[in-house]
Amino acid sequence: QVQLVESGGGSVQTGGSLRLSCVVSGYRVSHTCIAWFRQAPGKEREGVAHIYPATGATYVTDSLKGRFAISRDNDKNTAYLQMNGLKPEDTGMYYCAAGVCQGWKMSKVDYWGQGTQVSVSS
Repeated sequence: QVQLVESGGGSVQTGGSLRLSCVVSGYRVSHTCIAWFRQAPGKEREGVAHIYPATGATYVTDSLKGRFAISRDNDKNTAYLQMNGLKPEDTGMYYCAAGVCQGWKMSKVDYWGQGTQVSVSS
């Protein structure tokens, strides 16, 4: 059974940093695309970043480049989202997902995690 479990969320002030973790079981992170999504209150879920299998090439959505970075540790079978310079508009629920990526997006989600809350205060 495939499971994705996020952790690392919390409450920080503007300018702070958080590193989210996504521990994957039942699947090798190096064999599938792992993505991070977020959903702010009252808004649609949006893609944040993803990392391709095999090559480990990464993509971060343009508006977050320079502040967010995605990575993975194959030995720990875990993906990470490093978030720096956090702003109140980054507040929301953050989810990791496993699936198929094409170009700038995850085109098919096979599995979702349960999410971890990030709150940024001004």
